[in-house]
Amino acid sequence: MSGKSDSGRQDTIDEFGDVVNMTPAGLKKWLATDEAKSVGQSDGDGESVGHASGRRIVKLLEKKKADLTDDDLAHMRKVVGYVHRHTAQRPKGDVTDTAWRYSLMNWGHDPTKSK
Repeated sequence: MSGKSDSGRQDTIDEFGDVVNMTPAGLKKWLATDEAKSVGQSDGDGESVGHASGRRIVKLLEKKKADLTDDDLAHMRKVVGYVHRHTAQRPKGDVTDTAWRYSLMNWGHDPTKSK
């Protein structure tokens, strides 16, 4: 591996760590709620894309950095992109009980908490 790909890999891991501010246990607990299941676009099997992503994020958070595959890193980049795009669309007012927040939480980011 070249030094560039190593640093790109680390950049992805760092960015993912910056946007995912929920713990694996907290995300698992959230994904079990009706609110988590009520938002997002279904991919055909009844589960939203974000909800499925949340389950994958839990696995990523529990993995050792050395065990992350290229596919894992690609999903991490997808999560970073989604969180950045979605947070830019923050609605006015209290977002505590909004579909906007619930969608972000499915992707491992709770916009109401600081890291």
